[in-house]
Amino acid sequence: QVQLVQSGGGLVQAGGSLRLSCTASGRTFSIYAMGWFRQAPGKDREFVGGMHWIGGTTTTYADSVKGRFTISRDNAKNTVYLQMNTLKPDDTAVYYCASGRTTHITRSGEYDDWGQGTQVTVSS
Repeated sequence: QVQLVQSGGGLVQAGGSLRLSCTASGRTFSIYAMGWFRQAPGKDREFVGGMHWIGGTTTTYADSVKGRFTISRDNAKNTVYLQMNTLKPDDTAVYYCASGRTTHITRSGEYDDWGQGTQVTVSS
């Protein structure tokens, strides 16, 4: 099993930036995919971005965040980051990181373990 601990998030004005972190512990050698999802009040959880490192690193983003959000990975720290720039009020949600052994990184059901979630609020 893999444990994921998230940090970052908070309140920011529209146009601002935030960085979320997700640190993995436990059987980290078994995972080869990390994803970020978000859930706004009254809405379903949606894919934000993700990466897998089978056959090289592949990173994919939702159209709504493409060009504004960037996922990066620090192997030495077992940490994945979500850098969020040019934030909009529509980005307000609870953000979750997830880990798994999948190349279908846009599908939440493909992930095995989840972080605790962190609130991101963007004011207009």
